[in-house]
Amino acid sequence: MVNTSRATDAQEQETVEPGAVTTWDGFARFAATPPSAPPQAGEPPRTVEERLAYHSAFVTVRTPALDALSRSVRTVMILGRHQPVTARPSLIVTGPATTGKTTALLQVGRACHLAHTRRAHPGDESVPVAYVLVPPAATAKTLAAEFARYLGIPVTARMTQAQITTAVCHTYTAAGVRLVLIDEIHRLNPRTTSGAEAADWIKDVTERVPATFVYAGIDVASTALFSGVRGAQLAGRACLIDCGALPARLGTREPFRDLITAMEQALDLHAHRNGSLPRLAPYLHERTAGRIGSLARLIRQAAIEALLDGTEKITKASLDSVRLDHLAEEHYRPRTPTTRRRGSPA
Repeated sequence: MVNTSRATDAQEQETVEPGAVTTWDGFARFAATPPSAPPQAGEPPRTVEERLAYHSAFVTVRTPALDALSRSVRTVMILGRHQPVTARPSLIVTGPATTGKTTALLQVGRACHLAHTRRAHPGDESVPVAYVLVPPAATAKTLAAEFARYLGIPVTARMTQAQITTAVCHTYTAAGVRLVLIDEIHRLNPRTTSGAEAADWIKDVTERVPATFVYAGIDVASTALFSGVRGAQLAGRACLIDCGALPARLGTREPFRDLITAMEQALDLHAHRNGSLPRLAPYLHERTAGRIGSLARLIRQAAIEALLDGTEKITKASLDSVRLDHLAEEHYRPRTPTTRRRGSPA
C-alpha cells in the first residue's frame, strides 16, 4: 500500500540538499522542521506563493522500499544492540540514480531522531543519528574528517589520521550515536590504494562505535565494493534494500499507478481533476522509466507551471512540455509522425 507521508521531500537530493544535513545542527533542524502537508478540508485556501512553495517542497510518498528499510533498520538496531561489535549487522540501500535512496535514508534518520526526542529526558544531549556523505575520491583521512565535521570535532592540518579516528570514535560513543547513515558509498573504490584504505577505515569505525551503520549508493552490488576480501566482509554483514525503479505491474498490483495516485492526491491545484494522472500511468512510466525521483520532479514542475500560467491543472500536454533530467529524457524519446523505422517505406 502506497500512502502519502507528511514529510519534506528529499527525492534524490533535490529539495533537501545533503550538505545541509551533514552537521548535527543541520540534521536536527531537518528532523524537527514541520513537514509539508497536503491541503486539508476546512482550511482557508492558500495563496499562490504559498502553493508554489508547497509544490517546491511537496511530500514524500511512502514506497515499498522505504517501508522495507524502516522495518529493517528497527530490527537490525535491536539485533545489534547486544552483539559483539565484530559481528554487528548493517544495511545497504542500493539502486539506480533518481530512485529515492537518499530520501529513504533521510526519512529513516528523521524517524529515529524523533523517536529518540520523544523518549529523551530533560537535559538529554545525546545524538541519536549521524549522516555523512562520502567525499569524492575519498581517502581514509578525508572520510574521517567528514565524520568529525558532523559533530563539530576540531580537526587541524597537523593531526594524523589515527588521531582524528580516535577523536571520532570517542566522541561518537560518548554522544550516544546509535544510527550512522553513510550516503554516496559508491564513491569508494577499494581497487585503488586510497579507496581500499577508506573502506578499511569504515570497517574499523564500525567495530569501535556501538551503532548500526546504514549505507546508500548507486548500484552498490555491481561495484568494486562487493569484490575481493573487503567486499566479501561487507557482503557477509550487510543486507541489501533495493530502491529500484517501480514496475508498472507486480502480480495483480500496480505500484507505479498507486504512487501516481498518492502524489495526485497531495496536489493543491484548484482546477485539477483527481483521477486524470493515474489514467496516464503508462505514459508516465515510459516517460520516467519508473524512477521515483524523475516522477516527483515531473509532477512538481508541472504543478508549478500550472500555478504560474493560471491553468491550475496538470494535463498530458503540460507534462509533455516539461524538460526532465537528462537520464529520463534519454530514456524517453517519443516518436513523432516524421520518425520512421530504418528501412520502412516513406
